[in-house]
Amino acid sequence: MIGTSLCKWVISYFAVAIVWLLLAEVLVVAGFGFPNHDIGGPDTLVIVHMVSIGWLSTVLCGALFQFVPVLVARPLYAERWTLPALALLTFGLTILLAGFLTLGGHFDGPPRLLPVGASLLIAGFALVVANLGMTLWSARPLPRPARFVAAGLACICVTAAFGGMFSLVLSGAAIGAQWPDLLVSGVPIHAIAGLGGWLTFTAMGVSYRLLAMFMLAPDGDARLGRLAWLAGVAALAVGAVGGVLALWRATGVNLALLLAGAAALLSLIAYGRDVLGLYRARKRRALELNTRMSLVALASLVAVAILSAAFVATGSLPSHVGALAFLVAFGWLTGLVLANLYKIVPFLTWLETYGPVMGRVPTPRVQDLVDERRTLKWFVLFFAGSWAATLMLLVDAALGFRVAVAVVTLATLGLGEELIRARRLADVAEPLRLPTGAVVPHLLVLRN
Repeated sequence: MIGTSLCKWVISYFAVAIVWLLLAEVLVVAGFGFPNHDIGGPDTLVIVHMVSIGWLSTVLCGALFQFVPVLVARPLYAERWTLPALALLTFGLTILLAGFLTLGGHFDGPPRLLPVGASLLIAGFALVVANLGMTLWSARPLPRPARFVAAGLACICVTAAFGGMFSLVLSGAAIGAQWPDLLVSGVPIHAIAGLGGWLTFTAMGVSYRLLAMFMLAPDGDARLGRLAWLAGVAALAVGAVGGVLALWRATGVNLALLLAGAAALLSLIAYGRDVLGLYRARKRRALELNTRMSLVALASLVAVAILSAAFVATGSLPSHVGALAFLVAFGWLTGLVLANLYKIVPFLTWLETYGPVMGRVPTPRVQDLVDERRTLKWFVLFFAGSWAATLMLLVDAALGFRVAVAVVTLATLGLGEELIRARRLADVAEPLRLPTGAVVPHLLVLRN
């Protein structure tokens, strides 16, 4: 990474994303959305899209703008597109949420809010996909982690397309006998492409590179990596393409979802074994906090796979979808993202501040920008709260769920403060904090 160009607006993506996460958590603690309201109702859709688009998608876009060029050893195709994409995603989501709030009767707004918001989001994601897609295209043949990202970019296109159609149906702009069926049967495809393809599959690809880099491990097993990618792509293709064909032929999507689930389980098993191999082959014996917490997040993903298989076997999956979705979104994805942000933000800050003077004056290490002992308690609270919240959903204890999410919110605030401290160099010892030639970084913008 030394000498790598820094994407100017990456930290802004991270900051906007964390704000959305905190807003969603506060609303859940206040009793807004599931389980106090219907899982498919407008209030729940507000929370779902705050987390999936505002938090996870925004932070993932920012990370990809910085790390896709590292994965493929090519410069980002058009850095000037990154700020307009952030603006479109933020304004589009805000308008979309206003549409859901109107649908839920919280205020009187025009029915076109939903399609307008969806259109802005589609435009924002189009900029993201075009920018990253052209960067990947210039680097063919792609290395293994980049192939996961490419599949994830295809999935966000499917997700956005279905989201746009849903916005037309919910706003009343699309009228016809076929549209209500699309709304009912198309939601699983929308969720698979978004949560499974765009967010999880892309995170798997990026984590391959980050875990190997942070653990000083060699590349993983090529056969396991290939199996994880092929099985994952098969799962996404069967779930999305097969689901679309099933909708078109009006045959239902259950068979497509069952086959996709089996392929996804195989992909996760191969991925988990490969990551375990990275851990065993690592040269850094004492793991840093971010890597340890990434492995804890991976344990949540394993729990999701085990619980899903158990619920399918017992026929109770429909009644536990909300709990599983929460564990995927928070225990796995949010936990993984926060763990990696705890390394990425100090790492980028170190490159920005000390990279230009390295070798000419004494400089601190990257780990000197953070205090792992102080931060550990926030990660413990976060994962404990996430698992407790999942348990409360499984036993249908709405109040207990809100209390557990309050713990998660507190931990998120604590981790957010740690990231700000890293940007401010607050934990760097004074003799090394600002050597000659180094400049205090801006809070939200990287100097590239």
